Amino acid sequence: MRIKLFSNWRRLVTILIVVGLILLALSGFLTPFLSNFLDPLIQVQAWFAERVQIVYEFFTIPRDVVSLQQENQELLRTVSLLQTEIIQLEQDLKEADILYALLGFARGRPEETYVAAAVIGKDPSPFLQYVLIDKGSDDGVLYNMPVVTEKGLIGRISAVTASAARVQLITDTGSMVNAVVEGAETEGVVTGSVTSDITIEMVSQEAELRPGQIIQTSGVGGNYPANIVIGQVLNVNKIENELFQSAAVQPAEDFQNLQAVLVVANFRPSNIGPLE
Repeated sequence: MRIKLFSNWRRLVTILIVVGLILLALSGFLTPFLSNFLDPLIQVQAWFAERVQIVYEFFTIPRDVVSLQQENQELLRTVSLLQTEIIQLEQDLKEADILYALLGFARGRPEETYVAAAVIGKDPSPFLQYVLIDKGSDDGVLYNMPVVTEKGLIGRISAVTASAARVQLITDTGSMVNAVVEGAETEGVVTGSVTSDITIEMVSQEAELRPGQIIQTSGVGGNYPANIVIGQVLNVNKIENELFQSAAVQPAEDFQNLQAVLVVANFRPSNIGPLE
C-alpha cells in the first residue's frame, strides 16, 4: 500500500513539474535559459549541415556541370539545325511566291508560251547590263527572244549555249525598245544608259507626258510583243524649240534582285530595228 501511494505521489509531482515548466515557458520566464541552452546546439547543427552540404557538392557538382555542358551543346546543335531549316523554308517560300507570280503572268497571256528560267549570274562589267539564265537551246531558247517577269519587260536573249543563255537587260546602253505611253497616246523609244537608268526618248512635243503614266511595249519594229509593261514616267524633260521631248522612266522590275524570268518562246523577232 505504501509503495503504491509513493508511486502515485511521484506521478503527481512529475505532472505538476511538467505543467509548471510549460506555464513558465509560455510566460517567457524560461526564454533566457532556453536560449543559452539551445543556441550552442543550433550552431553545432548549422556547422554540421554546412559541412555535409560541402561534401555533397564536392561529389555531385562536377557531374552536374559535365551533364549541363553536354545538354547545352545538344541544345546549341538543335538550334543551329532549326535555324538552317528556317532559312531554307523561307528561301523555298520566296521561290514559290516568285514562281506563282510568273505562273499568274503566263496565264494572263495564254496566246504565248514560256520557258521559265532561274538567274544564275550577272555580268561583272559596270558598263554592261546582262544576266545569265540556266536555260539554253536544248530548252527551246533562241537568240533575240524577249524575256519578262510578272512585273514587266526584262530584255532579250543576246547569246545562247546548249544549257544557258545571256540576257541583255533594257537598262543596257545597247538596248532600245519601241514603246507607247498610256494616256498620252504617243510613242517613243526606251533606251538604257551607262548608269543603268532608262529613259523614253523621241516623244512628240505635242504629247502630254506626266509622272506616273505607264509605259508599255508598242510592238512596232517586231522585236518585242506589244502591251508588256516597261515602267512609268518619272521626270519629264521638255525643251522648247526641240523636235522631241524625253522623260526618265522608273522600271517595273528591280533588276538588282532578279531570281527567275520567263522567256517568250513562241515569239520570233523580226530584223526591223527600233525607231530612230
